[in-house]
Amino acid sequence: MVSLLSACGEGKENSGKEEESTAAASPFFTPDPKVVEEKPVATLAIGEQAPDFKLPGVDGQYYKLSDFDDKEVLVINFTCNHCPTAQAYEERFNDLVNTYSEQGVQFIAISPNSPIAVLPEELGYTDLNDDFESMKVRAEEMNYNFPYLYDGDEHHFSTAYGPTATPHIFVFDKDRKLTYQGRIDASEKPGTGQAEDAKYAIEKTLKGEQLAEDKATTPAFGCSIKWAWKNEYTLKVNEDWKKKPVELNKISLADLEELLQNNSDQLRLVNFWATWCGPCIVEYPEFIEIQRMYGNRDFEFVSVSLDNPESADKALKFLQKKHSATTNYLVDTDDKYAIIDVVKNDWDGSLPLTLLIEPGGKVHYKVPGTIKPLALKKTIVDHPLIGRYY
Repeated sequence: MVSLLSACGEGKENSGKEEESTAAASPFFTPDPKVVEEKPVATLAIGEQAPDFKLPGVDGQYYKLSDFDDKEVLVINFTCNHCPTAQAYEERFNDLVNTYSEQGVQFIAISPNSPIAVLPEELGYTDLNDDFESMKVRAEEMNYNFPYLYDGDEHHFSTAYGPTATPHIFVFDKDRKLTYQGRIDASEKPGTGQAEDAKYAIEKTLKGEQLAEDKATTPAFGCSIKWAWKNEYTLKVNEDWKKKPVELNKISLADLEELLQNNSDQLRLVNFWATWCGPCIVEYPEFIEIQRMYGNRDFEFVSVSLDNPESADKALKFLQKKHSATTNYLVDTDDKYAIIDVVKNDWDGSLPLTLLIEPGGKVHYKVPGTIKPLALKKTIVDHPLIGRYY
């Protein structure tokens, strides 16, 4: 952190290291998502053979179809981290594993999504992207009791199965012929469905019985698959964001006090920073991503520069470089003690400072010093005003 009261134009990095498991690439597999040629994707038909695969798992192992030859039934769930529908079914899928794994049923999950095809604007219901390292985080947090495999580099194997949404499950018999494909159940909201469609398909397949024709295939409702050939649209949206105007307006102490009272109906994330604060500069792009993630929901990010008023041009130049197309203020006073008195919250004057403020002014989450991006995103998305589900 850098002291607001003793700033000398040079920032000192926070010694605390963010303990997030997204830090290092896996030693056995290095993800390399690529833009690929678009090709037609057909969903596997009932009675067709399960296509072979070899995919890396979040547990540090590769898996292939033959690894499960000793199982009577194979259930493959095409799912992902970011989709609210996929998240809504996570516990139900875990319950299925607990119920049927001792009966000779093998469950696996495959993320078919390309990380480069997912925009920040599509992450409004999650704290995680669909990259391989984020998959590890999600699997650990949700206690996944099944292999979770990544096919986001070039979709070699997912396209052979043809999932249409996340989640989309495929049930195969002992000979690995498809007996069912579609939804887990017909009720997305957690607590309202009991995986009825999946249970019916699994139990029928275990018994070697044919499913009723009208129950062997159901629609799979959820988020569309993020195939890597959709990257052109992703690039366009990213470029459009960079073209948005960036403004910096001066704010009085009275208006700053009103800003912190948050007389709105949204969560307000306020970051106090300065161009002379090293940690502020390093972490600032995280706030732009957070705004893009949650800005279409009941959320707004506001940056407050504590550069001296005569340095407004320097602050604006930095904001433009970081494409900070958000609400940006610079406090119009050199009196740092007066600013501290307005901000309150036991603030000692060091930068950066980040406050997540509820409507009415209550500070829900305070970060003195450098943020931990994942922890902040989790706090935002798990707040009752936001939430992970529709």
